[in-house]
Amino acid sequence: MESWYATEGSSYPLGVVFVPGEDAYNFALYSKNATDVKLLLFLDEEYEKPVVTFELDPSKHKSQRVWHCRLKRSELAGARFYAYQVRCCSDRRCLLCRIDPQKLLLDPYAREVFFPPDFSRSAASRPGSNIGKAPLGYIVPDHSGFPWQEDHVVPHEHDLIIYEMHVRGFTRNPNAVMSKEDRGTFRGVVEKIPYLKELGITAVELLPVHQYDPHAGDYWGYMPLNFFSPHRSYAAEQVPSGATAEFKTMVRELHKAGIEVILDVVFNHTTEEGTSGPTYHLKGIDTSTYYLVRNDPMDPFFNFSGTGNTLRTDHPAVQRMIMDSLRYWVKEMHVDGFRFDLASVFTRRSDGSVGAAPIFSDIATDPDLAHTRLIAEPWDAQGLYQLGRDFPGSTWLQWNSGFRDDVRRFIKGDPSMVGALMHRLYGSDHLFPDDLLHAYHPYQSVNYITSHDGFTLYDLVSYNEKHNTANGHNNMDGTFANYSWNCGWEGNQDVPEEVLELRKRQAKNLFILLMLSNGTPMFVAGDEFLQTQGGNNNPYNQDNQTTWLDWSRLEHMQEHFAFVKKAIAFRKAHPSLARSRFWRADVKWYGANGGVDFGASSHTLAFFLSGKSVGDRDLYVMINSHWESNEFTFMEPGPWNRVVDTSLKPPLDFMEEEQGEVRHSHYTVSPRSVLVFIK
Repeated sequence: MESWYATEGSSYPLGVVFVPGEDAYNFALYSKNATDVKLLLFLDEEYEKPVVTFELDPSKHKSQRVWHCRLKRSELAGARFYAYQVRCCSDRRCLLCRIDPQKLLLDPYAREVFFPPDFSRSAASRPGSNIGKAPLGYIVPDHSGFPWQEDHVVPHEHDLIIYEMHVRGFTRNPNAVMSKEDRGTFRGVVEKIPYLKELGITAVELLPVHQYDPHAGDYWGYMPLNFFSPHRSYAAEQVPSGATAEFKTMVRELHKAGIEVILDVVFNHTTEEGTSGPTYHLKGIDTSTYYLVRNDPMDPFFNFSGTGNTLRTDHPAVQRMIMDSLRYWVKEMHVDGFRFDLASVFTRRSDGSVGAAPIFSDIATDPDLAHTRLIAEPWDAQGLYQLGRDFPGSTWLQWNSGFRDDVRRFIKGDPSMVGALMHRLYGSDHLFPDDLLHAYHPYQSVNYITSHDGFTLYDLVSYNEKHNTANGHNNMDGTFANYSWNCGWEGNQDVPEEVLELRKRQAKNLFILLMLSNGTPMFVAGDEFLQTQGGNNNPYNQDNQTTWLDWSRLEHMQEHFAFVKKAIAFRKAHPSLARSRFWRADVKWYGANGGVDFGASSHTLAFFLSGKSVGDRDLYVMINSHWESNEFTFMEPGPWNRVVDTSLKPPLDFMEEEQGEVRHSHYTVSPRSVLVFIK
């Protein structure tokens, strides 16, 4: 007699899995409100008509809220793809959201997604069947045999340098110097590993690699379709399982180079958007379980993500989906951490209010996630801002937008910024307090000047205004608060030489302050050779030369690249800068000639950092963001060697530590310059 599971299927795990002992596949789908579920199987190149349609009998193929069945390989009739059709109950919330039983629905747990030649987002957005035009799940083989070659990377501490990178944009440009097939793919990243090592990168933070809708105009990838499959077009080989195998290879090779892999993940919304958006999976499977909905027939979806819908992350089924996805990418794909987009959405209750979020404790207590690096974007799109101790994930790292804004404003020359800069250099302890009750660490502040969202480093010193017309929103998209300064000339056309030199100096000022700050530094790919996006601060839909790294600038901006390399190496060589704890008594703050001047017109700051407690050398830093020179006095005894002077031409702007001895107690700091001395 066959077992119950062999005849009825199992409710665990969700998705589709191969059962070797039975030569069968188990299918499982969560839906609280479904009344009828059909599993449809498709042959390759026959997407208009299923080769098998299996109707799940709730008296036999349902356990609690999971629908399941088990089919032997022979019963698949050679099918390679699958999808579902679901009819929901008459629950008012389902009616509000216009559930369409004719829609072909993708399994949320599909390990890889296939788009048939006639795939259409518009077909999924209008009533009626979209069979032949809907994304399908692959019935994929077991991937456990991948040759990981004892893959392992030791997590970085004081030497952690995060490099935010878009997989496609990193190598898509024809001047990336690699085969056409590898450009813009996981394999392309592998080819650039020697470059990453030369630069000094120890962690890459990849913009979303979860499968997204290729018809959504979503270059960045922040409109996810599926949380378990790698984006298919990032694979060089467009074959079943190709994206998974190539992603694993990329991770393995990065680990061999000592580079951590962090994924930017979007668990706050999906590409289905609101009522006018497509129905691909969750909308049709169980809207009121997966999304935050309300009793409003005109606008039933809550929108705390800015994209028309918000996942209902306080529901156990959604929490389980998120946890299963995180475990999958850690256990099966070997990633080292996650950056959570709009992570404050986790604290939204089913009615839209803010409250406790059980998922934080779920993640904290899961043994498979115990050693992963967790990074939050600690806000949502509707004004909930939880940066610092207000964020519920008390051990998580957090993107520190305050660091970004304050350092930009100080270097720009805004008044009354000296005190704010001190806070940021120190590690933002007003946000991450290290008192007896809280005991936060400075490394929990992810310090950044630039990210994918906003100006590049070069554009930050080249544009006073954003130039986003190409995005199609009449230049109304993207933030207006850039705290940028064009150094006296808007844009990059016919730039006077003196303006270009000032821009290069300002870029060096911003980057060296990032490397001198206690906390975890991050910068966006291309800043090392002053990549430009033409003043576009929101190129989310620009899959073109605007966002593809222009590798010719590596040669044209070789001096800046050399400065960035040296700045990274300097930080990694001096653990005194990046500590597990705040600098506390080891730091002394000064003005140009004595105590700190906090006045509105002050643009100077200096600090002395003793390295004795961590076995390092002492440092002295002078910062002048004024447009005139300032005479500084060393407030601590030397002798001092000048290492950095951003006002000087290379190679004098960054010298060897044993050179540049200073024989006087005073030093004239040029306008808009940062100097670093070592004892």
